[in-house]
Amino acid sequence: MRVLIALGANLPNEGGGTARPPADTLGRAMEDLGALGLVLRAQSPFFATPCFPAGAGPDYVNASAVFDVPTTVAPNQILALLHQVEAAHGRARAGRWAGRTLDLDLLAIDDMVLPDPQTHAYWQNLAPEDQARLTPDQLILPHPRMADRAFVLVPLAQVAPDWHHPTLGKTVLQLRDALPAADLAAVRRLA
Repeated sequence: MRVLIALGANLPNEGGGTARPPADTLGRAMEDLGALGLVLRAQSPFFATPCFPAGAGPDYVNASAVFDVPTTVAPNQILALLHQVEAAHGRARAGRWAGRTLDLDLLAIDDMVLPDPQTHAYWQNLAPEDQARLTPDQLILPHPRMADRAFVLVPLAQVAPDWHHPTLGKTVLQLRDALPAADLAAVRRLA
């Protein structure tokens, strides 16, 4: 299965007695995912992106990656592996959209729509004021907010430009290019 993952961090990882910057944590997380059996097929460059929501903390370092995962691994098992790697890098789930040492978002698995099209549509179309206070209690794929976020689509366009969103009917490039120019300009590639 082809798995699309977004990576982000905006806090240093203090684990092991040495503070590691966010970009270092992202690189180590990709290595850790490989050690857990996910086969890295493509990795985007790192991008500096404004904290979301604005003013909530330091800017993020974001990236995207494409992994191959055996079809015998269930989607919830993939999510559990991501949470395992986050925890190993000091991720504390302090609150919605809080700063983090590592954030691994499962964006999509092939063209799966989970748990079903109706539930996915509910979360994808959730009003902005409800997005901050409601959290699904099950895995929703594709990630219901991915089409709204430049910090996801700009890196993802580097590694999966032709991936076709199964409910929106558009490629990553089309979704990225539909975002406001100011949102796209705020995502800056790091050297």
